[in-house]
Amino acid sequence: MKVIVMGAGVIGVTTAYYLAKQGADVVVLDRQLGPGLETSYANAGELSYGMTSPWAAPGIPMKAVKWLFMKRRPLFIWPLISPTMWKWGYDMIRNCNEESYRTNKGRMVRISNYSRDVMPDLIAETGIEYDGRAQGTLQLFRTAKQMKGSKADQEILAEYDSPYEVLGRDACIAVEPALAEVRNKFVGGLRLTADRTGDCRIFTTKLAEKCAEMGVEFQYGQSIREIVVENGRVAGIETEIAGRITGDAYVCALGSFGPRVLNPIGIRLPVYPVKGYSVTLPVTDDAFAPQSTIMDETHKVAITRLGDRIRVAGTAEIAGYSNRLGPHATDTVRHVISDLFPKGGDLSKAEGWTGLRPMTPDGTPVLGGSRYPNLFLNTGHGTLGWTMACGSGRAVADVVLGKTPEISFDGLTAERYA
Repeated sequence: MKVIVMGAGVIGVTTAYYLAKQGADVVVLDRQLGPGLETSYANAGELSYGMTSPWAAPGIPMKAVKWLFMKRRPLFIWPLISPTMWKWGYDMIRNCNEESYRTNKGRMVRISNYSRDVMPDLIAETGIEYDGRAQGTLQLFRTAKQMKGSKADQEILAEYDSPYEVLGRDACIAVEPALAEVRNKFVGGLRLTADRTGDCRIFTTKLAEKCAEMGVEFQYGQSIREIVVENGRVAGIETEIAGRITGDAYVCALGSFGPRVLNPIGIRLPVYPVKGYSVTLPVTDDAFAPQSTIMDETHKVAITRLGDRIRVAGTAEIAGYSNRLGPHATDTVRHVISDLFPKGGDLSKAEGWTGLRPMTPDGTPVLGGSRYPNLFLNTGHGTLGWTMACGSGRAVADVVLGKTPEISFDGLTAERYA
């Protein structure tokens, strides 16, 4: 079977790997000049198995209003004249209730736990190194109120068998010794011991190389004009340079840009781009640098150690498809790293970046089949594409090849939006 995968980010490349591993003839198309050059390029670096949760949660609308008035706020909303944006926002608010939250979280955890379980096998098979660490995530609380509020999260973590530790100030410092320098700025933390870290772009690039060795063909610089449908099936992908490219089956892994080619053929997914920012800076002194991932609960900013670098990522900006990196866009993430690890890295050498996270209003990605029997979907992972990549890639590859996946697709397909 010949399968055309649209998208060479971490989702598309992992899908290609699992397809090729099972004997498929795979072609990957991407408009960029290499793999992992969009959302996968400089994300937070977290494999957030313990922090897998939808943004749409009880109490979020009120919190969002408060965030909009913070000096260094984690949320920006630009009031565009966009029915798509406002419809997506309305649907997200509708999911901010206890029943929807538990349903959506259960679906998301199903994928992330599966990804957690299968990723070690992929690493063992390929020998890929990607600045990975297995030291968990420390959710850092600056106030006693935040610490008390985490009890609800602890109950949910226990419900889904996600291991965690509640830590006081000294225990947080034992895990992250550099925090001793700023011990007066936090009261405690919640450590998610199953979480991992690693550079998503390095992983994607090296896995693409392994895929090429397995016979996968990568066609870069290929902008997709349209998906061609004939007689109720996808007949090919029309590209700007190579013309029509055909296969037996097709997988859309285009992230935020999926709706641009899916809408014209009647597949209307509520996947909307939510902009995020990061800076990457060199470590100057290991003793004063983070050792794994610290999530600053106040600013919703993640600080992750990636080898001899520190990645600091955060902010949710709802601004359509804008990829502009303004002069003050990274102020919040810069503030957090200088506030918590002032001696750990060199901010003067920080590289700024922005990318678009493909978000669904319920937080759950869209996997599996579509209204066309030979078109499959693997998109809408939001901030958790790196976390869910191996699990969703393997599961979707099984579905494409007519095999029964190892996880249930109940509630994961596009049918939930019908």
